[in-house]
Amino acid sequence: QYTRVWIPDPEEVWRSAELTKDYKEGEKILQLKLEDETIQEYPIDVQNNQLPFLRNPDILVGENDLTALSYLHEPAVLHNLKVRFLESNHIYTYCGIVLVAINPYEQLPIYGQDVIYAYSGQNMGDMDPHIFAVAEEAYKQMARDEKNQSIIVSGESGAGKTVSAKYAMRYFATVGGSASETNIEEKVLASSPIMEAIGNAKTTRNDNSSRFGKYIQIGFDKRYHIIGANMRTYLLEKSRVVFQADDERNYHIFYQLCAAASLPEFKELALTCAEDFFYTSQGGDTSIEGINDAEDFEKTRQAFTLLGVRESHQISIFKIIASILHLGNVEIEAERDGDSCSISPQDEHLNNFCQLLGVEHDQMRHWLCHRKLVTTSETYVKTMSLQQVVNARNALAKHIYAQLFSWIVEHINKALHTSLKQHSFIGVLDIYGFETFEVNSFEQFCINYANEKLQQQFNSHVFKLEQEEYMKEQIPWTLIDFYDNQPCIDLIEAKLGILDLLDEECKVPKGTDQNWAQKLYDRHSSSQHFQKPRMSNTSFIVIHFADKVEYHSDGFLEKNRDTVYEEHINILKASKVKNIRNLFNDDKDSIPATTTSGKGSSKISVRSARPPMKAPNKEHKKTVGHQFRTSLHLLMDTLNATTPHYVRCIKPNDEKLPFHFDPKRAVQQLRACGVLETIRISAAGYPSRWAYHDFFNRYRVLVKKQELANTDKKAICKSVLENLIKDPDKFQFGRTKIFFRAGQVAYLEKLRADKFRAATIMIQKTVRGWLQKVKYRRLKRATLTLQRYCRGYLARRLAEHLRQTRAAVVFQKQYRMRRARLAYQRVHRAAVVIQAFTRGMFVRRIYHQVLKEHKATIIQKHVRGWMARRHFQRLRDAAIVIQCAFRRLKAKQELKALKIEARSAEHLKRLNVGMENKVVQLQRKIDDQNKEFKTLSEQLSAVTSTHTMEVEKLKKELAQYQQSQGVDTSPRLQEEVESLRTELQKAYSERKVLEDTHTREKDELRKRVADLEQENALLKDEKEQLNNQILCQSKDEFAQNSIKENLLLKKDLEEERTRYQNLVKEYSRLEQRYDNLQDEQTPGHRRNPSNQSSLESDSNYPSISTSEIGDTEDALQQVDEIGLEKAAMDMTVFLKLQKRVRELEQERKKLQVQLEKREQQDGKKVQVEPPKTDIDLDQDTDLAYNSLKRQELESENKKLKNDLNELRKAVADQAIQNNSTHSSPDSYSLLLNQLKLANEELEVRKEEVLILRAQIMSADQHRLAGKSTEPNINARTSWPNSEKHVDQEDAIEAYHGVCQTNSKTEDWGYLNEDGELGLAYQGLKQVARLLEAQLQAQSREHEEEVESLKAQVEAVKEEMDKQQQTFCQTLLLSPEAQVEFGIQQEISRLTSENLDLKELVEKLEKNERKLKKQLKIYMKKVQDLEAAQALAQSESRRDELTRQVTVQRKEKDFQGMLEYHKEDEALLIRNLVTDLKPQMLSGTVPCLPAYILYMCIRHADYVNDDLKVNSLLTATINGIKKVLKKHNDDFEMTSFWLSNTCRLLHCLKQYSGDEGFMTQNTAKQNEHCLKNFDLTEYRQVLSDLSIQIYQQLIKIAAGVLQPMIVSAMLENESIQGLSGVKPTGYRKRSSSMADGDNSYCLEAIIRQMNSFHTVMCDQGLDPEIIQQVFKQLFYMINAVTLNNLLLRKDVCSWSTGMQLRYNISQLEEWLRGRNLHQSGAVQTMEPLIQAAQLLQLKKKTPEDAEAICSLCTSLSTQQIVKILNLYTPLNEFEERVTVAFIRTIQAQLQERNDPQQLLLDFKHMFPVLFPFNPSSLTMDSIHIPACLKLEFLNEV
Repeated sequence: QYTRVWIPDPEEVWRSAELTKDYKEGEKILQLKLEDETIQEYPIDVQNNQLPFLRNPDILVGENDLTALSYLHEPAVLHNLKVRFLESNHIYTYCGIVLVAINPYEQLPIYGQDVIYAYSGQNMGDMDPHIFAVAEEAYKQMARDEKNQSIIVSGESGAGKTVSAKYAMRYFATVGGSASETNIEEKVLASSPIMEAIGNAKTTRNDNSSRFGKYIQIGFDKRYHIIGANMRTYLLEKSRVVFQADDERNYHIFYQLCAAASLPEFKELALTCAEDFFYTSQGGDTSIEGINDAEDFEKTRQAFTLLGVRESHQISIFKIIASILHLGNVEIEAERDGDSCSISPQDEHLNNFCQLLGVEHDQMRHWLCHRKLVTTSETYVKTMSLQQVVNARNALAKHIYAQLFSWIVEHINKALHTSLKQHSFIGVLDIYGFETFEVNSFEQFCINYANEKLQQQFNSHVFKLEQEEYMKEQIPWTLIDFYDNQPCIDLIEAKLGILDLLDEECKVPKGTDQNWAQKLYDRHSSSQHFQKPRMSNTSFIVIHFADKVEYHSDGFLEKNRDTVYEEHINILKASKVKNIRNLFNDDKDSIPATTTSGKGSSKISVRSARPPMKAPNKEHKKTVGHQFRTSLHLLMDTLNATTPHYVRCIKPNDEKLPFHFDPKRAVQQLRACGVLETIRISAAGYPSRWAYHDFFNRYRVLVKKQELANTDKKAICKSVLENLIKDPDKFQFGRTKIFFRAGQVAYLEKLRADKFRAATIMIQKTVRGWLQKVKYRRLKRATLTLQRYCRGYLARRLAEHLRQTRAAVVFQKQYRMRRARLAYQRVHRAAVVIQAFTRGMFVRRIYHQVLKEHKATIIQKHVRGWMARRHFQRLRDAAIVIQCAFRRLKAKQELKALKIEARSAEHLKRLNVGMENKVVQLQRKIDDQNKEFKTLSEQLSAVTSTHTMEVEKLKKELAQYQQSQGVDTSPRLQEEVESLRTELQKAYSERKVLEDTHTREKDELRKRVADLEQENALLKDEKEQLNNQILCQSKDEFAQNSIKENLLLKKDLEEERTRYQNLVKEYSRLEQRYDNLQDEQTPGHRRNPSNQSSLESDSNYPSISTSEIGDTEDALQQVDEIGLEKAAMDMTVFLKLQKRVRELEQERKKLQVQLEKREQQDGKKVQVEPPKTDIDLDQDTDLAYNSLKRQELESENKKLKNDLNELRKAVADQAIQNNSTHSSPDSYSLLLNQLKLANEELEVRKEEVLILRAQIMSADQHRLAGKSTEPNINARTSWPNSEKHVDQEDAIEAYHGVCQTNSKTEDWGYLNEDGELGLAYQGLKQVARLLEAQLQAQSREHEEEVESLKAQVEAVKEEMDKQQQTFCQTLLLSPEAQVEFGIQQEISRLTSENLDLKELVEKLEKNERKLKKQLKIYMKKVQDLEAAQALAQSESRRDELTRQVTVQRKEKDFQGMLEYHKEDEALLIRNLVTDLKPQMLSGTVPCLPAYILYMCIRHADYVNDDLKVNSLLTATINGIKKVLKKHNDDFEMTSFWLSNTCRLLHCLKQYSGDEGFMTQNTAKQNEHCLKNFDLTEYRQVLSDLSIQIYQQLIKIAAGVLQPMIVSAMLENESIQGLSGVKPTGYRKRSSSMADGDNSYCLEAIIRQMNSFHTVMCDQGLDPEIIQQVFKQLFYMINAVTLNNLLLRKDVCSWSTGMQLRYNISQLEEWLRGRNLHQSGAVQTMEPLIQAAQLLQLKKKTPEDAEAICSLCTSLSTQQIVKILNLYTPLNEFEERVTVAFIRTIQAQLQERNDPQQLLLDFKHMFPVLFPFNPSSLTMDSIHIPACLKLEFLNEV
């Protein structure tokens, strides 16, 4: 019960069902349930005991290899192919040694270059099935076993044979590309379009059906590169030329030629469209959908050209093809008698036919309608009937086309032929498969005969391989019965077989097809493979290995004879066209040659059957059947001598629908192609094979615990199998494998599944019990919690009730108490009110009474008072009158007395007694004020005196300065000052006027501004609102746009860098190829000339330009010195203007800080140039002019040196010759005297050059000083005195003399003999230019001085005004305030003077240091000059060197320069580059060779020897290239020279003098900069060389790592026991697999990368480059792993995803441990990380699909779908990915614009960057070890 079986079905061939009831032996009916849940009873044949086939477990469905299936039978094979084809879209499947290829009728992206590289070098069983895997297997076995191989591609028309063969040839052309420039692989591929054009046609089954068979041998040399090819063809279908069935076409070339008939070169062919010709229009539609015949014709012509077919031959070929079309359109008219025919003389097509072939029109017209009969006595010319004429015309057309076909094949073979010796070959056989139609004729008979022979060879090969496998594993070999089709082959080809009887019947004069059929019935009726149909006497049936085929005998004899009349052939032989004559004259000779050599089988189907002149020749003529049998025997001999590989192409449906599977057609072809026979042979023995290790890993769950204690896995496997399978015949133990009978693996899988199921049930039981317990505990805890909360709630509610009751009582008590109290209080208040009102009434009564009494009293009081006052007033008035009279009397008396008293002195004395004290006090006050006034006046006089003294001092100093400037300038300056004063007064008056107008305008403007401000405020509000809206909208857009632009710019930069580095890589590859070709041309030891350099193509000897850096440093130092002297001379003025200087200094510092910030922002690459004024530009031009003159003088000096050396050499040579010939010494002494004079003159010129250089530099420095010290009013306009005390006139004269000397080499002979006038004229011109420049400079300086004086006068005026204002203010203040103010002013003045003095002291100290430094530089220059003179003397007389010079030079300080002689350069390169081993420098400074080379370059720069620099750098680069070519697989050596090349490049940048590279230099390092040469172009060459070395380094590292990657990342179990092993098929024991275990673990990769990292770090490679190296290596690991994952079904599982994630995490941890996590290496692994996550994600619901789409952003749609298609469950408990889920993924990913490429390009290389990395070492601190053997280098 529940067993699944296969039952036959008329529609689907086989159908799956399930037993609903257990089967007992003897029962006749099985109770089955189909997949659609219907119940069916299936009858059983009890006699034969034929039970239905069992179905394999689901886990085995979809296997790569059909032999891995446990049950091997037809339904299992069909179902597996169907599942792979429809659900996974896999068109390739292995079946043992056969590759089954199903035509998808759709273009698949699985044939690109990346896929070829992915399969190259891989074992066949390691990758998914593919035609490339078969090709790689053949290529590998050819290389390993040195045995020829064959790939046999077969299948019926439309199954894809030609395409498969084409891809196999393309694989060989790519992997085994030719080593020479002949590009033979392109020619091999170019033969395909030609053969398709002339040999392929559209049929009802296939739009591009091959109507011939071909066998292509691709030849290889000893290095397994393609050197040539050869093609054989078989059985061309000639009848198609003259006849096509409905919906079919003739050969493609006819339609291609008609499509191109309008071209001018084809006008003479007289062609029109294909519908107009009989031979191309019989099938109806002449076009094929999706095919452009004109484009295909252009490809055909290009292929002809590539194969070397000349244009004239091509035109001849097209003429012959056009003539065949015209021949088919010749109109033949029958005569009345019916026995004769005629052709019109004006027939246009016959005329075209004769013109194109160059034959006679009348003869051809005559012999097309007549034939010649030859008897023993005479010859007759006989007319022919209409049908006979048509047959003869068609035979002629077929013969012409067959001859042309043979000629083209022969020419292709000539083009593919090679003169080199062929070491081995791989043959690709593209031949027709087994065919059976409703009407089968001679062609089908020959095709099926060939397939019988191939099937026999196939069966014997499969049987042989099985036997070898059994013998290898030492298993007892029992004879397996397999189908042998030798009886069927004997029926066809044996003596008196079908072909023999056919040939015999062809020899009979009046033989017919019926007579031949009757002979077959009589002879072979008793044969098992021959039958006679019941309803026909002209047909016969042959029982082939695939099926019964009924052949109709009609036409057999005619096709076998292949008759062509001799008269037609003779006319063609007499053609005027040479190519036509050759085509048919070769017919005789070619017949025996082709059959004997085995190469002419292409002409088998094109034999002329013309009646020969002699009867014996007619008997010996070979028929088509005989020729085909001979060529087939030759083919079988070739195949038997090779190792065959089989590709069986299957046509899934007849409608050519993409990915549509018709089971009936598929089964029919599977039976015909021998796949099922392979399975039957395999199933007859032990089809399932397991390695012990794999078996143990898969079925260890069936092993008992005590058995696991045994360490021998083989013994454990044996004991387990003996316990599990009782029948010992069901399995056998081999040497390395266990062999199982069919079905035993399924039984073991069932036991394993049962064990897993039991374990699963136990786990489920335990887990469910645990879950229930957890649930119960959770419920119990919840119940207790609920109870606790309920009880608490009830208790709280009771307590609340009690609280509320008590509160109510309290409320009641309080309320009642309050109510009683309120009542009491109300009564109390009422009583109190009553009492109050009552008491008030009584009190008011008493009050009113008292009030009345009081008022009465008041009235009485006022009345009595008025009366008393009245009485008193009367009395007072009377008394006043009396007093007045009396007082007047008394006053008169007193006045008289006073007048008398005033006249006496005593009175005065009494008056002055009090005034004396007041006068004394006032006098004291006056004295105090006088004292204070005196002190204040003294202070004021002191201040005024000091002020006047200072003013006078300033005036004196100004006068002194003016006197020092000359007598003429002082009055002029005074006048200017007076004029300036007048102008100032005018300016004051104008200013007042302007101020008035300004105030008026200001008022008006204020009004307008107020209005505008209001409007502006409104506009601002609107603007702010709009800005806020716009900002909200544009912020995101701007940010996105800026990010996009940045990304685009970065991408463009990366692409540009990639293109450039690819060009460098291509150049190095071409250079390597050129060297290889030279090696091939000149074998043996070859030595390059020493002066030959590969650098010429790189750099063309870069030019070297002189540098001005050292001179400008000296100039700046001299400017500082001049500024210091002038400051010391004019100290007072300098102090007064110190404030201005400080302001300028602050501004300069600010500008400098801004400049440095800007430079830092620009990446220290862009040097910001300040804007230049006109004066600066003029000074720059003067500087440039002077530097140019200096360069000219130096170059002329150098030329004089060279001339002097040449003169010395010539004199020495002449002296030697004179000594040898014993001539007189007079001439020699005369030459020596001339030499001495020239030498003295040279020394004089040297001194003049030095003097002039000093004068020019001092002038330049003077200008620079004038610019830098702008406020200095004492700047001199004349030339300052130099250290050598040379006047300006002397300098000009010296310059004049130098110009005269340097101009001697120029051609001034046109003036006079000696050229003196020209020299004088040139000197005057130079002096005039120099004087003009000096005058311009002096005028500019004079103007600057006038401006500075004006500024100083204004400053003095301002200071005077300020002092006057302060004086006036002090007079207004109080004396105390005046004193305080004066003290404050004095203190501030003293502090400012103190600060100024401090600054001056600091400047003096700074200048002192600069002077000391300059003095050192001058001393060094003097020493260097002496050293240079000594060097010149040593070069002139090398033999006279003494030890004293060496000792003297060693006493000096080492300057970081190394001197060597030119002849020691080769030794230097050999010791330092060519023969240097990295181990020799293990304990020294990293990159020591680079430093040594730079020190040598620096010395050559120091002595200004450009040839030496050029030669040294060229030799160094060539030496490095030579070393790298010699050690092209040595990682350590490559890394060593990469680090040294980069360091040399960094040194050339660091010491180039370019400020962008000198920011991190110390002062000592700046002294080591190059002075004379600019090596920018050499830096570019070194950068290119570094790129080449980097690419070689990556190539070496990739070559080491690549074999480890797949094994370590995918196959090795990093997490033990995680992955299970599935049953494997035949391919896992592929003969390609080498013996031994080549597996690697992840630790091996990590160890290797540790080794790489250690080597690179030890050798001082830049960290940035190390990061880029590992980024590239991690990308390669990612690409190789992902490509294998995408091409291997067996590793696409959940466990592989887990292993991958673990391995990637280990690699990430390694990166973090090496501090390489910032390198971007992890980002390159992102596709692999996402692939691992994809393998582990759930794959069922639409939500899962959305999660996958959002997660896998780095994987393309094609890659995601491919992984899902390949996903394989490891056991039956895991579900497969459904087709619907994959379609959902595809629908969601439709919007992605992913590339069509499936695989990653693991050879892709990121562009490398070499960031500038300056060294902190100084050159003078580097020590050269003795092991380098560089004793000839001298330290300078």
